[in-house]
Amino acid sequence: MIRLPHTLHKLTLIALLSLGLMACQSAYYSAMESVGMHKRDILTSRIEGVRDAQVDAKEQFRDALDRFSQELGYNGGELQSVYENLRDAYEDSQQEADNVSRRIDEVEDVAEALFAEWEDELEQYSSASLRRESQSQLRDTRKQYKNMLVTMRSAESKMAPVLKTFNDQVLYLKHNLNARAIGSLKAEFGGLRRDINTLIARMEESIAESDKFIKNLK
Repeated sequence: MIRLPHTLHKLTLIALLSLGLMACQSAYYSAMESVGMHKRDILTSRIEGVRDAQVDAKEQFRDALDRFSQELGYNGGELQSVYENLRDAYEDSQQEADNVSRRIDEVEDVAEALFAEWEDELEQYSSASLRRESQSQLRDTRKQYKNMLVTMRSAESKMAPVLKTFNDQVLYLKHNLNARAIGSLKAEFGGLRRDINTLIARMEESIAESDKFIKNLK
C-alpha cells in the first residue's frame, strides 16, 4: 500500500471534501429547480436572510451597549450578577455575529453558482444580439453584487473588534469582581461606544445595499 506524505494526504482529503460539498450543493440547486425555485430566487432569499440577520445583530449590539452602560453605572451590590449580565450580552452578540457571517457565506455560494451557470448559458444563444444583451446584464449584475458583498463584508469586519472588547471586559470582570474593576472597564467604554456606532452605521449601509440589489435583481 502506497503511503502519501502527510501534507499531500491532507490536501487530497481537503480536495475530496470540497468535491463532495460541491456535489451536494449542485444536487440541492437541482432539487430546488425541480420545484420551481431557481438560483436567482435562492440568491434573493439568502440576501434577504443576511439583511434580516444584520437588523437583528444591529439591535443586539445596540442593546449590549446599553447593558454595558447600565452595568458600569454600578453603585454597590452583587458584582457576580453584573458579570453574568455582561457575559450574557457578549454571548448573545457573538451568536448574532456568527449568524450574519454564516448567511453571507451562503449568499456567496449561490451567487457563484448563478454567475457560472449564466456564463455557461451565454454559449447557447443563436442570436448574437440577445447574447450581447444577456452578457451586458450579467456584467452589470456582477458589478452590483460585488458592491453589495463589499458592504456586507465591511459591516461584518466591524463586529470583530467590538466582540474582542466585549470579551476582554467580561474576562477582566470575571477575575476581578470588585469596584476597582468597574472603574477600569469604564475607562474602555468610550472606545467601545465608538466601535459600536461605527458598526451600526456600516450595517445600515449594508442593509440599504441589499435592498437595492434585491430590487434590481427582481
